[in-house]
Amino acid sequence: MAFFKKSRYSTLSAVPRQEEPLKRKDIPEGLWEKCKKCDATIFTKQKESNLYICPHCGYHNPMPAPKRIELLTDPGTFVEIDAGVESIDTLKFEGVSSYTSKLESNKKKTGLTDAIICGHAKLDGRHYALGVMDFRFLGASMGAVVGEKVTRLVEFATAHRLPLVIVTASGGARMYEGMISLMQMAKTSGALQRHAAAHLPYIVVMTHPTTAGVTASYASLGDLILAEPGALIGFAGPRVIKDTTQAQLPEGFQTSEFLLKKGLIDKIIERKNLRTELSLCLEYFAKASIVPNNRKHKA
Repeated sequence: MAFFKKSRYSTLSAVPRQEEPLKRKDIPEGLWEKCKKCDATIFTKQKESNLYICPHCGYHNPMPAPKRIELLTDPGTFVEIDAGVESIDTLKFEGVSSYTSKLESNKKKTGLTDAIICGHAKLDGRHYALGVMDFRFLGASMGAVVGEKVTRLVEFATAHRLPLVIVTASGGARMYEGMISLMQMAKTSGALQRHAAAHLPYIVVMTHPTTAGVTASYASLGDLILAEPGALIGFAGPRVIKDTTQAQLPEGFQTSEFLLKKGLIDKIIERKNLRTELSLCLEYFAKASIVPNNRKHKA
């Protein structure tokens, strides 16, 4: 009979109870994100260094206006105009939160005064007027200030005999301003007609998304209409159209590729090639003796 046996079970010494549970190491917010098209996990800085294009599927995410301006201008040449024009709550709109509070929160979020930056610059040495919309500011909706800044930009380009480029991205009219917002469609279109009468070129670059009142006005009036791949472009959204008409919409409806086949868009250009292609377009128009005026046909 054995006097000493190995215990079948090991005993644990008493472990002091921790007053606070262990915490996972905090990860900074915004470090990673999911691609809206392919669901791949993307390192945010990698996306930004890739011109806001998904490195896995090539999806063109909306690009902040300041970054877009850097892409399309020679360094140090962009001069902003009408930077101090800001929206006010003319209608005293009251909803879940006031229009004024929404404007202030969007100013803090984006660092912009409204949904478009306008000015003039040089691209490969060629002087031109440039307007860039920013979807981060209230969905780049068009209110009185956006319409006024676009109109003033067009008038500046006309007065100085400059080619005009507008990069569009918008959810449509700004509902907080009611009819005042819708009036901007006619105002901007009228200014563009005077620019066309002076035989000056107007180039539109449609990005994702460009919809509603902006599409129905200055976004569709270019002598040359370019677009980025996969951009949603239309007046009413596809879901609204389907619910209203009860019709089966064709595949790819309202994408830039679909509209290229239908003739609304002249060319689709990937963002990495946009600077070079735009420069070539400006060079072509500069050498052309007469600028073709297609605006009345595309309106």
